[in-house]
Amino acid sequence: MASTYSEIRQSVLERYPSGQTPGGVSVDDIVQLKIQNTYDTHLDIARDMAKVMREDMAAYDADPSRFTQSLGCWSGFHAQQMIKAVKRQRGTAKGTYVYLSGWMVAGLRNTWGHLPDQSMHEKTAVVDLVQEIYTSLRQADEVALNDLFKTLAAARKEGDEVAEKKAIAEIDNFESHVVPIIADIDAGFGNEHATYLLAKELIKAGACCLQIENQVSDAKQCGHQDGKVTVPREDFIEKLRACRLAFEELGVDEGVIVARTDSLGAGLTQKVPVSQEPGDLASEYIKWLKTEPITEENPARDGDLVLAQDGGYVKPVRLPNGLFAFKENTGRERVIEDCISSLKQGGADLLWIETATPDVTEIASMVEEIRKEVPNAKLTYNNSPSFNWTLNLRKQVRAQWIEEGMISPDQYPDSTQLMSAELDDTDLGREADKRLRDFQYDIATRAGVFHNLITLPTFHLTAKGMDELSKGYFGEDRMLAYVATIQREEIRRGISAVKHQHEVGSDLGDTFKEMVGGDRALKAGGTKNTMNQFEAA
Repeated sequence: MASTYSEIRQSVLERYPSGQTPGGVSVDDIVQLKIQNTYDTHLDIARDMAKVMREDMAAYDADPSRFTQSLGCWSGFHAQQMIKAVKRQRGTAKGTYVYLSGWMVAGLRNTWGHLPDQSMHEKTAVVDLVQEIYTSLRQADEVALNDLFKTLAAARKEGDEVAEKKAIAEIDNFESHVVPIIADIDAGFGNEHATYLLAKELIKAGACCLQIENQVSDAKQCGHQDGKVTVPREDFIEKLRACRLAFEELGVDEGVIVARTDSLGAGLTQKVPVSQEPGDLASEYIKWLKTEPITEENPARDGDLVLAQDGGYVKPVRLPNGLFAFKENTGRERVIEDCISSLKQGGADLLWIETATPDVTEIASMVEEIRKEVPNAKLTYNNSPSFNWTLNLRKQVRAQWIEEGMISPDQYPDSTQLMSAELDDTDLGREADKRLRDFQYDIATRAGVFHNLITLPTFHLTAKGMDELSKGYFGEDRMLAYVATIQREEIRRGISAVKHQHEVGSDLGDTFKEMVGGDRALKAGGTKNTMNQFEAA
């Protein structure tokens, strides 16, 4: 908050020395509403949150243990409850962001039903979700501040100056629920101009950080599926520049761009770029193409594309759909080159390397190579639900222990049987769980990961939660299923949503009615409100 309660009140009093407007509105009510309105526009949010991210990035450079985290949210309510939970647990939401997943927009937020992550959802759905999330976070501010102002009013009514000063101090030191959003813009939803136009709308909705990937826009696939097709680096750099121009035009000078590469799992490209000179970005991309030598037995035919290479001529391997294949096992090298060009030529701020498994050593080895060219290179990493985390980590532990001679190969199964619940309370199960607990810290300190996120947690949380509730409610437990698994836990954990009327602004409405109507206000929060049963909670 730029100004304190006392400063704002004094400013309003200078306009209305009597303490009221000519229409009878109280100065104190004006002050409350001014403070509850934590941001005038969502573009203001983008500007402020970009500064927050930059400060967090600088803090991480000084101390890699100070990494940041987010969860992917597909509604404003999910984001709101996440931030409330973090504030309740830690006392602050600093270092916590919201991730806006294109996968979940496609799967849950578009008007054409549940769609795969292939950029088939409406562009406006992404913008709408950013807008919705910030509306929800700002409403959380309003509800919390309204409660503080009720405490202030009660203290004044009782003539308790100590309680009054304490309430004012809490208002002045209030930490907003508004945090940075990393917004997934997929592959840009079209050409570079389309990317720029969408980027502007996302920024105006409040996004301070845009994440864009190097796949072909009209052939985009989820990063954890097959069939990924990447674009030449010059094409990707133009889209990075489009995002930067959008930030600059709108005055979000510190806006953050995350350049994602899917090259580790992508074996195809849509076009062969034009190389102007040896060693340029095009030639560095072309060198990885899978080719066939042109010989008498394999001559160039009508319609073939021919490349001059190493003093001879070759044909790139072309599939029936016109796509070109890369050489096998070149993904790692392409990733490193992608990242360096995105940082040095594209002006990206953070990298995202999509991997097939969660392997700290693999990620660290690529970052080590990138940092030879760009020493302060930092990553955002997808702790993806597409990984079978239990299986992967148990496999890693088993393989390491066998190599170190700690166990024999027949001591634990080398298959999906590693998922067995019987292994949970074994040395291997416990060690794998320890590594899961430490995973984000390890990739932050060993592999340059500034931001850890989970893309789809609220998708899976909703599925699991509805399955758990439905199993009990429609089974033998009926009401006990709801009470035991949800309501009691809300009360005992101090989750404010247990008072659901208050959570969605019922008290805000009562306060406003009092502001304009005084004793005539028809309020919902009287003695007959059943939410009073949760007052102790």
